[in-house]
Parts: sequence; structure tokens; C-alpha cells
Amino acid sequence: MTRRFGNSPLPGKNYVARPGVYAILPGKRGLLLTHQSQPEPEFQLPGGGIDPGESPLRALHREVWEETGWTIARPRRLGVFRRFTFMPDYDIWAEKICTVYLAAPVRSCGDPVEPDHTACWMKPRDAMVELANAGDRHFVRRMLGLC
Repeated sequence: MTRRFGNSPLPGKNYVARPGVYAILPGKRGLLLTHQSQPEPEFQLPGGGIDPGESPLRALHREVWEETGWTIARPRRLGVFRRFTFMPDYDIWAEKICTVYLAAPVRSCGDPVEPDHTACWMKPRDAMVELANAGDRHFVRRMLGLC
């Protein structure tokens, strides 16, 4: 069974399964994260949904580039969690099935192309507090050997 973080599903809501991929990206300056300013300002692991017909690894490379402007190398799967949430951009209630990878940030190719996203570096211990969702924080703690 896949571990769940966050709220339980609400009774009477129809949740759409949304598989996605997310990356923990350690570098010399800390972890490369994305800050999304809309709809609510929050720090996140870079990543997002897998498009129809797209492989998870292709989606990971695309999503990291869109949200940070960086290319990555050597992704290694760490695990999976799920969470139930409302996605205002899509106007859906989603069961997000989040696969988390550890990868190396290789090169900055410019600013993020995803609207309202900014790439930022943060110390891993700060990220354990600042990341917006408990699943992301759990995998950062695990990467640091704290759980």
C-alpha cells in the first residue's frame, strides 16, 4: 500500500488519479527547489504530472526544466506517496500519486518557463520545514537519513 500524506479524501468528492514525478536535487548550494507564487505561495520539489504517452523519466526531465530552468542527470527512484487535494489550475479534485527521485542538477539553461515559478536553492534542513507538503518533507528527511 502506498503511504498517504496530508488530508484524507473528502466524502462525496470524485478524485481523479494524477500520477506525477518529483525530484530532490542536491547541489553545492543546497537543494534546488521551485517557488510557486500562485495560487498560493509555496516551496515545492520540482516536478508535476506525467502527460499521456509520456514516460515517467521523460516527464521528470521536462518538469524540472519547466519549473527550474535546469537539466538533470542520474535520476534514481526513491519511492512513492499519495495525497488528496484540489487542483485549482485544473478545477479538479485529485489523488496525486507522487513518485520521488533523487537526481543531480547539471546545468542552468535560463529561467523557468512555467508561469509563477522561480528556481531557488535552500539548505536541506530548511527545506524539511519550508516545503509545502508533508510527502516532500518526508523524502527530504529520508534523504538526510533522519527517518
